[in-house]
Amino acid sequence: MSAIVQFDKVAKTYQMGSVIVEALRGVSMEIQPADYVSIMGPSGCGKSTMLNLLGCLDRPSSGRFLLGGDDVSKLDDDALSAIRGARVGFIFQSYNLIQQLSVLENIEVPLYYQNRPEQESRAVATELADRVGLSHRLDHKPFELSGGQQQRVAIARALVNDPLVLLADEPTGNLDSTAGADILKIFEDLHILGKTIIMVTHDEAISQRATRSIRLRDGQIESDVRR
Repeated sequence: MSAIVQFDKVAKTYQMGSVIVEALRGVSMEIQPADYVSIMGPSGCGKSTMLNLLGCLDRPSSGRFLLGGDDVSKLDDDALSAIRGARVGFIFQSYNLIQQLSVLENIEVPLYYQNRPEQESRAVATELADRVGLSHRLDHKPFELSGGQQQRVAIARALVNDPLVLLADEPTGNLDSTAGADILKIFEDLHILGKTIIMVTHDEAISQRATRSIRLRDGQIESDVRR
């Protein structure tokens, strides 16, 4: 299979008053199916910008970005939103769960926007809740769960559309070491199952758990190491 992600001389600039900020400067890279990639670098190096582009939340200023073989660089907002909903699963540091909904309902949310039949959505969400160890918590609300359990819900929700790529933004940043290790074990299991995972982290020890580490500096790739 061809690369899941292809950056071809991707640049992203922002206008801040009279100042032009070059967040990414001609980045070229490929991420293959089943890669487990960590992205690291100092503050301001371009990590968040790269994540926004990978997640189809923004477009490059120049260069090409192919996701699953399709050039998404110039798509309009509606087309980008459709690609994002079908091909990308997001896992955030702050979980981003809907407090009024149960575990099962939170997992189902992406399927609701795709108008999937209720019985089918319920079956898929139940299976994923079981996969992340929450089959005994289906009716609980997020505020009744620990941080690690909330992140498990977020992982299940990210998987519900069977996305091409999982994007994780500091996924253990709000967790203690035990809960964080449990979440990283889930990522490793997903990687073994063939999922493509891209994780932004500032923690070198967490980065070492991935099979490939990309380090950014000043909007460019400083190093790209496979293990």
